[in-house]
Amino acid sequence: MEQLNPGAKEEDNDTIDIESVVNRVKSGDKQAYAILIRKFEKKIYTYCYCILKSREEAEDALQEIFIKVYQDIDRYEERVTFSAWLYKIAYHHCLDQIRKQSRWQRLVSLYQEQQTPFYDNYNKQVGIEQAVHELLMPLNREEKNILLLKVVEQYSFEEIGQIMDCKPATLRKKYERLRKKLHQQKMYKGGMASGEIAKSN
Repeated sequence: MEQLNPGAKEEDNDTIDIESVVNRVKSGDKQAYAILIRKFEKKIYTYCYCILKSREEAEDALQEIFIKVYQDIDRYEERVTFSAWLYKIAYHHCLDQIRKQSRWQRLVSLYQEQQTPFYDNYNKQVGIEQAVHELLMPLNREEKNILLLKVVEQYSFEEIGQIMDCKPATLRKKYERLRKKLHQQKMYKGGMASGEIAKSN
């Protein structure tokens, strides 16, 4: 099996036809499986780290998630994007890890390599990790997942619904409440970050 290395430089795979690669994996093409890993491993590692807040646990989760992807690849159907299907596996795996370890009160933070417009304004002022820590600290686990998937990963409510097993309309309402909650935080005084969130509708 392809050795995962979340710290490795990500290749430029923007032109890859993911569905074609997935079909090759279903046919037993191990090189195609390696392509999927290189395409998604850094993003999935970052997502796992955001939820688990541990580099070691995120690395273990990354390995286990891609093993599950390989084992369950025949169950994937193109009615959803492969990316959404992959994140759904990662989402449920991380929740299972939290349940097993009784880490209900864990706070989420992003590591330095995570670069998004949402956090750029804070990077110059208080540092990305401190800013994200303050941002996510008052949120519950569901709110953190919605925020990460919507603002950081730029998924639609339909895709987030597929990942979290929730109706898009319900997610939209929860996201609107979340925006209001964040807007009330002291760190958003002046509307600097809430303006970035507003762009993610």
